[in-house]
Amino acid sequence: MFITLKPHKPHYENVPFEVPESWMWTTIEEICSKIGSGSTPRGSNYSANGIPFFRSQNVYNDRLVYDDIKYISEEVHQKMKGTEVLANDLLLNITGGSLGRCAVVPADFNCGNVSQHVCIIRSVLVEPEYFHALVLSSYFAKSMRITGSGREGLPKYNLEQMGFPLPPLTEQQRIVAEIEHWFALIDQIEQGKADLQTIIKQTKSKILDLAIHGKLVPQDPNDEPAIELLKRINPGFTPCDNGHYTQLSDGWTVCRLEQVTNYEQPTAYIVNSTTYDDSYLTPVLTAGKSFIIGYTNETAGIYSNLPCIIFDDFTTDSKKVDFPFKVKSSAMKILKIHKDIEIDYVAMFMSITRLVGDTHKRYWISEYSKLEIPIPPKAEQKRIVYAAREIFTQLDEIMESL
Repeated sequence: MFITLKPHKPHYENVPFEVPESWMWTTIEEICSKIGSGSTPRGSNYSANGIPFFRSQNVYNDRLVYDDIKYISEEVHQKMKGTEVLANDLLLNITGGSLGRCAVVPADFNCGNVSQHVCIIRSVLVEPEYFHALVLSSYFAKSMRITGSGREGLPKYNLEQMGFPLPPLTEQQRIVAEIEHWFALIDQIEQGKADLQTIIKQTKSKILDLAIHGKLVPQDPNDEPAIELLKRINPGFTPCDNGHYTQLSDGWTVCRLEQVTNYEQPTAYIVNSTTYDDSYLTPVLTAGKSFIIGYTNETAGIYSNLPCIIFDDFTTDSKKVDFPFKVKSSAMKILKIHKDIEIDYVAMFMSITRLVGDTHKRYWISEYSKLEIPIPPKAEQKRIVYAAREIFTQLDEIMESL
């Protein structure tokens, strides 16, 4: 079934691509009873509750978002009755950075209104979900004739004149059903990927836990016991009482982190300018999730006594670093591990050992350096590091293939 086109425009010229015989090209203007944006209430006259007032930040491709929604009174709404939002309308952002975002108003929607940055598109005998699919297509994005050099916009006339490939109504419904079918499968795949990524992260954490408890690689009775190694590092070394590690493997012992590390304040390595550029050579680091926050062209004050571990003194995040760098701020410590202790082993321990509490507190000197770390024989440290790397490489390959 087709809609009846206006007689002065029997067809659409300059067809962008061929469509099936039962389809036809028309314009968006020809298939809509309403195309128009709203306005902002005088003096931003919003209410604590009332009629939802949709702005561009409330319109997303998959739904209307009610975070930070504004409301207008019934009185204001009546004055703006010409831009009332109805069920099954399309709301299209027509200005700014979110230009082109579009959502279908749910069928059970009650009442609403829009700002001047949002356009209401109300079609006639066109499935709103089919229209929505077209708006989100690459064809629509390439066809938008946007104006403005500052805040870009899509003028109403340009939107009205855009070509619209129109199938019969029953075929629109079949197209929508097929899109929903495939999107549901895609969502299942994406959820499966997310679940697998979570499992991989949990697996890595478990591997590290096994590593520091002597369960990742077999022990060798011929290995020199770790206590002898620690006594060479510090002739007066006395093992901890194993309070947290009651079932240590043979040849292992426990010490405090500060007994195998030295720390340095990062003051001499703080970057002077935060004007970063990816073309510069020296990375600027933070121990948090962002890690490399930019690159600097500064040549003085570059840390190069490598490898080392950077430690966020507030969050207790840590990262092993094996390349020259500068740092963002003084909110970290730079740790050097004793040459007879595998730095990768210590980094493993620190990566799964966090202290959570007062984020305004500096942790290294007062608490974290006092943590007990189980130390295996030196040869076993190497075997642990090698085994963990092998497993992590395989897990990373799986992650990258997702």
